Amino acid sequence: MSPITTKFIQLKTAVPGPKSQEMLAKKEANVPRGPSNTTPAFVAKAEGALLTDIDGNTFIDFAGAIGSINAGHCPPAVVEALKEQLDQYIHTCFHVMMYEPYVKLAEKLNQITPGDHAKKTFFLNSGAEAVENAVKIARKYTGRKAIISFERGFHGRTLLAMSLTSKVRPYKYEFGPFAPDTYKMTYPYYYRSPYGASPEETDAEVLRRFEDFFLAEVAADNVAAIIMEPVQGEGGFVAPSKTFVQGVRAICDKYGILLIADEVQTGFGRTGKMFAMEHYDVVPDIITMSKSLGAGMPISAVTGRAEIMDAPNPGEIGGTYGGSPLGCVAALKVIEMMEQDGFLERAKTIGDTILKRFEQFKQQFAEVGDARGLGAMCGIELVKDKASKEPNKELTAKIVQACYQNGIVVMSAGLYSNVIRILSPLVITDEQLEEGLNVLESVLAELCTPNR
Repeated sequence: MSPITTKFIQLKTAVPGPKSQEMLAKKEANVPRGPSNTTPAFVAKAEGALLTDIDGNTFIDFAGAIGSINAGHCPPAVVEALKEQLDQYIHTCFHVMMYEPYVKLAEKLNQITPGDHAKKTFFLNSGAEAVENAVKIARKYTGRKAIISFERGFHGRTLLAMSLTSKVRPYKYEFGPFAPDTYKMTYPYYYRSPYGASPEETDAEVLRRFEDFFLAEVAADNVAAIIMEPVQGEGGFVAPSKTFVQGVRAICDKYGILLIADEVQTGFGRTGKMFAMEHYDVVPDIITMSKSLGAGMPISAVTGRAEIMDAPNPGEIGGTYGGSPLGCVAALKVIEMMEQDGFLERAKTIGDTILKRFEQFKQQFAEVGDARGLGAMCGIELVKDKASKEPNKELTAKIVQACYQNGIVVMSAGLYSNVIRILSPLVITDEQLEEGLNVLESVLAELCTPNR
């Protein structure tokens, strides 16, 4: 391949370059196969929405560390806060000697999460840990055991989180037995409605099925919580209607079930609001957060109604590294950035720009079956033809590969692995976004069939 140089993309070698190939060989010898890798390159520097590998190739980042870098790579304010914290102390364990950043961040999240009721927050390391602990708290508070999640939902790879997750390969295959008292309900997927119905009819049918479910699978008074993503991430960037989310809230209220919002991927400005549940005018009882909370620092949070969060006794929740000082000071700076004028509006503008181009792709290419998104959380679904909607996993994989070979980093998603998703940092410039979308369009033009 000939070297590519545009204003932002600079490919000095084919990808992977010689230095990355050398590191790939070491990785193969020393790291197990299990951790997957989208791009066969090793980063040397990251800033804003740009990634430069050890061979000097610079890419536009449309993956954002799977939604962890909404604030951009190495935001200066966060870097400075981390340096200042390193000079004071790195870790004392909040369970041994407490520190102010933990309490300040809890106070801040209690203020900015949906709902004006009294709340409390505690911290962990990852999204999966947040989900596990949210379930523990819900069970402790309600005295009930059953947890309902949704088809295509993703909640993590630890045992309970994996049990709530709804995709066999690669997440669950041969890893059973899974945690008991976990159940799955249908989540509306309007592009692929099994009822061949309108969105309104789909919502009505899915919500009606809860009543059958409580008769056939588990009694409502045994259900501690329903956990849902306001937009399914790994499930293919599938967004439900306000009617559906409010309907789930009404079911929870009717039967005394807690509603847990998994905002690990949708939180912190990604959808154009600080939290995606705000789009639906629904207040969850518990909310789980991670990813972009710390601009890449490992930190997660569980925030909920104060009386619910106080259900566990001292020592029943927590962890040695949960809410590390470095994660807390990073998160406080991230939130400060996002509360500045225009940040959330910028996410909406980015999403509008992407969706406009995606709709054009849908008109241009026979294999682009659907274009969808909420805010700057956007995806296109690849099919073999628009009539059958048969998923096109193979083409999707080729597009992902061609994209990084041409200077943009993207990822796939979806139950059928046939969705190209965009999670670019929200600090991406108009020029960088346009350049990346132009590359994606050129890749689609090369690999897809023109519409006739």
